[in-house]
Amino acid sequence: MKIKQVRNATLRVEFGGSRFLIDPYLGEKDAYPGFEGTVNDHIRNPRVELVTPMSEILDVDAVIVTHTHDDHWDEAAIRLVPKDMPLYAQHDEDAALFREQGFTDVRLLADDTRFNDVTIIKTPGQHGSNEALAAIPEILGQVCGMVFRHPEEKNLYVAGDTVWNDHVVANLDHYQPDVIVLNAGDAQVPGLGSIIMGTEDTKRVYDAAPKATLIASHLETVNHSVLTRAELQAFSEEQGMTDRLLISEDNESYVF
Repeated sequence: MKIKQVRNATLRVEFGGSRFLIDPYLGEKDAYPGFEGTVNDHIRNPRVELVTPMSEILDVDAVIVTHTHDDHWDEAAIRLVPKDMPLYAQHDEDAALFREQGFTDVRLLADDTRFNDVTIIKTPGQHGSNEALAAIPEILGQVCGMVFRHPEEKNLYVAGDTVWNDHVVANLDHYQPDVIVLNAGDAQVPGLGSIIMGTEDTKRVYDAAPKATLIASHLETVNHSVLTRAELQAFSEEQGMTDRLLISEDNESYVF
């Protein structure tokens, strides 16, 4: 497999002979206001330009959107992704939205989704603590991750926008992934804490999956992600995690 960190949670994944674009966030730097009610909401998003050429980003066989928050599926993605591209949604509500936006080949992720020779398994996650979800359920909403499987590939788990919780524990235990992508930028909502993983949650995954390589994604792109690459690197060195934790730069690729 080849995994390219594009920007934020946007990944380009080559796996089992197919190419996937995950959570396209394709707007130009400063195109959108900050997320209202989150930390640093005075800062515009995205905070950095795309480095990967758009021609490469869109040179894929299918697109997967884990949820439709604006930093995973933005106005630019709606405009730029070809309308006939296979587009996978986590549930019927998102699928209906994609069809309203003009997409003609909308599909649902399931427990056993097949795309060519690749099996994609939708996995649950939780976009914040129980308290956060109870306080602003309509904002945080439902999210998912996914596991990719192929007979000639290692197992890949893309956790999505989740904090450490029983869902993640069960996913790690059941699927035994060899490679794990974590959204680890520690996005924050004042009074409700982290709504994606930060340093401590990354360490929990590192400890729970002792044979897996971890890739930290969703860093330094949106206003409310407060954990920097340098801070995560320092934590990794302090905790002895550098052997299996990769902290991705935009446009950086890994082959496994």
